[in-house]
Amino acid sequence: MKIDDLMAASGVKFGTSGARGRVSDMTDSVCFAYTLGFLQYLRSAGRLAAGRDVGIAGDYRPSTGRIMAACAAAVQATGCRPRNFGRIPAPALAAYGIARDVPTLMVTGSHIPDDRNGIKFNLPTGEILKDDEAGIRAQAVELPADAFAADGSLLQPPALPPAESAALEAYVSRYLAFFPRDCLAGLKVGVYEHSSVARDAFHAVLTGLGAKVTRLGRADSFIPVDTEAIRAEDVELARGWAASGDFDALVSADGDGDRPLIADAAGHWLRGDIAGILCARELGAAGVVTPVSSNTAVERCGWFQEVLRTRIGSPYVIAGMQALRERGLTPVVGYEANGGFLIDTHIARDSRRLAALPTRDAVIVAVTILGAARRREMPVADLAAELPERYTYSDRIKDFPTELSAQRLAAFASGDAAADRDAAAAVLGPAFGEVTAVDHTDGVRIGFANGEIAHLRPSGNAPELRAYTEADSAQRARDMNRICMDILNGWRG
Repeated sequence: MKIDDLMAASGVKFGTSGARGRVSDMTDSVCFAYTLGFLQYLRSAGRLAAGRDVGIAGDYRPSTGRIMAACAAAVQATGCRPRNFGRIPAPALAAYGIARDVPTLMVTGSHIPDDRNGIKFNLPTGEILKDDEAGIRAQAVELPADAFAADGSLLQPPALPPAESAALEAYVSRYLAFFPRDCLAGLKVGVYEHSSVARDAFHAVLTGLGAKVTRLGRADSFIPVDTEAIRAEDVELARGWAASGDFDALVSADGDGDRPLIADAAGHWLRGDIAGILCARELGAAGVVTPVSSNTAVERCGWFQEVLRTRIGSPYVIAGMQALRERGLTPVVGYEANGGFLIDTHIARDSRRLAALPTRDAVIVAVTILGAARRREMPVADLAAELPERYTYSDRIKDFPTELSAQRLAAFASGDAAADRDAAAAVLGPAFGEVTAVDHTDGVRIGFANGEIAHLRPSGNAPELRAYTEADSAQRARDMNRICMDILNGWRG
């Protein structure tokens, strides 16, 4: 059975950096087969020998432990040794694997509800890219005879090896060794913990650098915190905590700890693309790579030698960073509209060195921005106020069939630029005015004569249709997004 055929039969498909689907579809046999395909691909490329370690970790979803065990069974079936690093941030697992030339698997559905889950695959050098995905999909896998029941469950599921703390400890040490001791001294920071696997790492790093940390909102059940489409509940929680006057900032992350949330003293969550710009500036980046959906303030601020735009998704950002590095720029970093921050080249500062980590990370963003606020003795809100006044907003429609999204957006992608502008004007022109450009880099990004932008795109990880809007005021960006949501909801028919 080829992995391509498995995708079609199971409904579990590749998204960003791995497989993702409904928990009911991610049976033990499906997860075993996907893992087998990944390891066979590594072996065919000469990057995995028998007996090698393969790291496994996961998030706090109820289904994660079962899927981790199925992945471990596949690792054992290839003659390799599974190592369980527990429930830790996805970037912590990736960093450990990169530092030790070990492939890793992170079981997580990131920010989406817990009726879905996924498996992120990391090469010994970092995330799989699109060429690697094609190689995995081409693998033909054979499941062990008599190992699975009719429903796809393992007849004798193996126990996971005992959880090790080495990867999380190395991740915390990464930041404590790079940032100056007590660089956050005097700051009062609230950590919104909910069900993020980054919560313990946040506490360890922030307190280790001198901040006074208060743990907030710890949850025993999984909460799907999305850093791009922030829930109304999370907006209200932040405002309530900030109203006490006890905090200089609030920080959090999504379920697997690779996308940050940072709020100022008033409890206003920064947009992820604004946080990315501030982080890149403080780290002294020369080259910055970001998807087409990110705020255009990154070009307008003039802080960077070069800004490269890509399609949405970390594999595209990573490829873009590699391109800038090959042209001689350094340091090179990347970020996404969700705030996830990637470092392609080592960063040196005062005899300290931060190793490259070309995968999304949340902790680096929070620590860097808080450190900038402390060093410059100014509030987080004032750091953001130094940027040109461009504001973005995003939201999503859940349970919007991917096929319907493709059908509707095809109306703006005829291949004729004038016809595409006319089609966009017919749908969005009455609300936003003259259409001047339609960009098909990823989804449909529509520019208007007044400088405003509306970007419509299906999610690559779930049946969702997203709208990103940009304008010269925060209220206008929100109003534009509400109008887009109304239009898109009408597309359901």
